[in-house]
Amino acid sequence: MQIKKSFIYLFIVIIILIVSVFFIYQSSQPVPYFYKSDVITPPTLTQVKQKQQVTKAITNDRNNVITRAVKEVSPAVVGINVIEIRKYQNPYNPFYNDPFFRQFFGNSGEYRQKVKELGSGYIISPDGYIVTNDHVAGNASQITVTLTNGKNYSAKLVGTDHATDISLLKIKGKNFPTVTLGNSDNIIIGEWVVALGNPFGLFSLNYKPTVTVGVISSTGLDLQPLNQRYYLNMIQTDAAINGGNSGGPLVNSMGDVIGMNTLIFTAGSQGNIGLGFAIPINKVKRIIHELKDNGSVNRNFDVGLGVQSIDEGIARAYGLPSIKGVIVTQIIPNSPADKSGLKVRDIIVQVEQYKIINEKTLLSVFQEFRTGQTIKLKVFRDGKKHTLKMKLEKSK
Repeated sequence: MQIKKSFIYLFIVIIILIVSVFFIYQSSQPVPYFYKSDVITPPTLTQVKQKQQVTKAITNDRNNVITRAVKEVSPAVVGINVIEIRKYQNPYNPFYNDPFFRQFFGNSGEYRQKVKELGSGYIISPDGYIVTNDHVAGNASQITVTLTNGKNYSAKLVGTDHATDISLLKIKGKNFPTVTLGNSDNIIIGEWVVALGNPFGLFSLNYKPTVTVGVISSTGLDLQPLNQRYYLNMIQTDAAINGGNSGGPLVNSMGDVIGMNTLIFTAGSQGNIGLGFAIPINKVKRIIHELKDNGSVNRNFDVGLGVQSIDEGIARAYGLPSIKGVIVTQIIPNSPADKSGLKVRDIIVQVEQYKIINEKTLLSVFQEFRTGQTIKLKVFRDGKKHTLKMKLEKSK
């Protein structure tokens, strides 16, 4: 009986030990933690509204004045492809440059070659008038214009002006998209501008003009002549202008065309370095009006004037404060220069609003005027400043 009780006590002790070990083991295990992120809760109405407001703000930022200007102007921008027939002298026939050999053997040292060129332009009227640069289309024998809808048109050269580098084209049709021509006299230095065009022929890939953005860097710049083209009162911008952009529009943030992309200055390559130049749209408007009416610009006048650029020696001899200006070396009797009262050794420093730097500048300035116009000249004579008037009479 005693043995039976001892067995029962032992059994109870073993059970207690087993239960104790189990609870000790459980207490040593980490307590599970339920993170809030494990519980999916729907967003509140306030959170939804905040997200909608952020999305709307981002959308408004994306649809800014630049994108709106591009959307307005892009449909009227065109790609232009031309074929020119250029004349070359055969370098292996040098004797054909001699008049004696040409008299007996003809000009067989000359040959012609087709050259493909490209550029940009923009439509200015619903009936298909297009503006571009003279160096794009002025010498073309064949002109093809591509619109943003992918259609190609054969274009006619209505007129061109080599001196100002402006050409007017015409394609057949109606209801074409057009640009708005602005006022280049109201340009603000530092304002945003957009250059659109066909750089390197990229227009042909998707029939859309490329877009570059910059600011107006400067205005009223008189550049040196290039290939007998004269660039006065030019607009400078840092919006990238590359090969093929010539003739495309320079647009302000309101979507108005304020200039025509024309030139770039490079550091020995064809790449853009932030020095692009555009012809002011007010000049473009004046030239295309003449081209539309007459096919050319009337500069049929001869001032009858010979000049020389001023160097340091001339400046010292005449006691001039700088070497800017030109000195009159010849006056043809009974010419406009003679009738104006100009005299040999007069120093011309200004014509109308244009400052005269040298002989090339004076030649450039005369391209701005027309036959029959009367212009004002400011000259130094014997140390005193004089203002003279000259009427540009038709050449005889």
